Amino acid sequence: MDRKQTARWAMAMAAVGALLGGCNSANRTKYNLALQENQELRQRVVALQSAKEASDERAVAAQREADELAQALRDAQNELETQPTGNVSGLGNLPPGVTVSSRGSDVVVTVAGDVLFDSGKATLKDSAKRDLDRLTRTLNQRFPTNLIRVEGYTDTDPIKKSGWKSNEHLSAERALAVERALVSGGIGNDRVYSAAFGPSRAKGSKQESRRVEIVVLAPEY
Repeated sequence: MDRKQTARWAMAMAAVGALLGGCNSANRTKYNLALQENQELRQRVVALQSAKEASDERAVAAQREADELAQALRDAQNELETQPTGNVSGLGNLPPGVTVSSRGSDVVVTVAGDVLFDSGKATLKDSAKRDLDRLTRTLNQRFPTNLIRVEGYTDTDPIKKSGWKSNEHLSAERALAVERALVSGGIGNDRVYSAAFGPSRAKGSKQESRRVEIVVLAPEY
């Protein structure tokens, strides 16, 4: 090979080397950029995961706080419904199946359903009429101007044999029967009314759930 051919060969090899070197440099640059982008994506994933975990923890803590508050409210309500009150000390000796408690500022006289009615019935027993007459006189003496709400309740068992359309219908008729007895005993018709709650405020047992509550409402000033 003469000198000219050797020179041309050397120049060609140099050009090839430069081209390959340029390709390798470009590939390394792309690789480095891809590696940097991958690291940035990993960091974003870690940050998002940490934020999600923190959010989940806050949500769990908020739900726990809400559950605790709801339980505290239920406990407070139960305490109010069962707390004896000095305002009813003048009601005298109450017959079996009749209890007195307070609900906030209201006085609640609870009468067991089986004291008032036979099973599935809404007609007052004769003995219940006598007890309600005595209670009416006492209420008139102690609370001569207060409004009175008669609330009817049942257990949660669906109506099957008694013929009532629903527990709400039965509780409504029983509340009305007690309301009529109170009016007949001397409480003004303009300050007593009835309400039906059916099984909506069930007690600890079916027997306790079947009841009528005579609520003496606190005066509104």
